[in-house]
Amino acid sequence: MIHYSNYYNTSSDFVYHELRTRIVNKQLKPGERLPEVKISNEMGVSRTPVREALRRLASEGLVRIIPNSGARVAAPSAAEIEGAYDVRQYLEALSVQLACRKGIDRRMAERFEEVLKDEESSFIARDIQSSLEANNNFHRLIANASKNIVLIEYVENIILRTNVYILFYDPFTEENNYSSEEHRRILASIMSGDEKSADSLMKEHLRHSHAVLEKPYERRNILAKMNGLAQQNKAFLTGEE
Repeated sequence: MIHYSNYYNTSSDFVYHELRTRIVNKQLKPGERLPEVKISNEMGVSRTPVREALRRLASEGLVRIIPNSGARVAAPSAAEIEGAYDVRQYLEALSVQLACRKGIDRRMAERFEEVLKDEESSFIARDIQSSLEANNNFHRLIANASKNIVLIEYVENIILRTNVYILFYDPFTEENNYSSEEHRRILASIMSGDEKSADSLMKEHLRHSHAVLEKPYERRNILAKMNGLAQQNKAFLTGEE
């Protein structure tokens, strides 16, 4: 039994943060069941805060709640991931184009520099959470620079969606901080008002972000074929057991 600290306002907060940490640290794998009874017994709480925590995680896309089956860690398909990145490319290409036209003032330029320094220090420390948040803040700043309220909302939504894929499938094993380097080139293009370059660099950056994600389904399909585990593979992909 785990006893939650007074640091959390409610037992639901405790369960949420505990499960989220396990998902982010890959202790809980995509597709893994999250039985309410087992979690409540392990964490020493009733099923109500567990249910609330699971709903909160589901709203972030980290958990899927399936009627008459219960909750599982989300296991997004390759097609879903590809579709989300396609949408993100279009939205963020528009962001950089509008940012080029609106311009970046000195205060916002300083904010960009702060975010880039945060990203670089987080990469050195191998702090996944901080690195991801700094990365997100860079893209949010570009959306804010577009001064288009609707676009800002859409960009925020697609960032949150793709965060899930990054947490699940980015191995975080790169030795060089390519993301920050690409961010600096994107920012330089925006600062110079070069729409064409900014558009091209942003699309390339997002293609790289998508490309580094692990391909769990492809690997599993190959292994299943080699070892005659077709039924196991089907169960993993469909959520059946």
